[in-house]
Amino acid sequence: MADPKHDEGFKVVDRRLFTEEGELRKDAIEQERREEESARKAQPSAQTKGRASEKAPASARAVEKSPIPEPSEESIAPSRNFQMLVDFLTRNAAAMMGGMADPRTGQAFLDLEGARDMIDMLDELRDKTRGNLAKSDEDLLVEVLGSLKLTYMEVSRAAADAMAKKAAQKK
Repeated sequence: MADPKHDEGFKVVDRRLFTEEGELRKDAIEQERREEESARKAQPSAQTKGRASEKAPASARAVEKSPIPEPSEESIAPSRNFQMLVDFLTRNAAAMMGGMADPRTGQAFLDLEGARDMIDMLDELRDKTRGNLAKSDEDLLVEVLGSLKLTYMEVSRAAADAMAKKAAQKK
């Protein structure tokens, strides 16, 4: 009885644009033509663009003909480095809000301005990366920001109350 094993090899495809002699490969020319045709089909009709594109310089029209495809959220892979960056900023913000004791004194360390700066950095990071993150990275950032902002409000309110009590005791 023969063992029905399938050939599990792999296929090598040469994707270089030029031959060894430095000439443009025939396959590359055909592929470029197909890509241009598909890009033309994907563009909205000239009627919907209006006359603004007719008045635009040739270089601007050339840019319109070759749009850069924007990555969809499903095609973006989660980034471990991005998650580590968010974790680093989050831990620093939490430490500045009393989440970590000062090693010298053993007392909780409170730096509300520093914590606010860290939260602002995370907010800016979210704004600048909008649409360029994997769904899990975006969710992590939104969750962390919500939690930090809520904690910041609670800690700053508690600090203000404590200062008001001290001021009342001195009078």
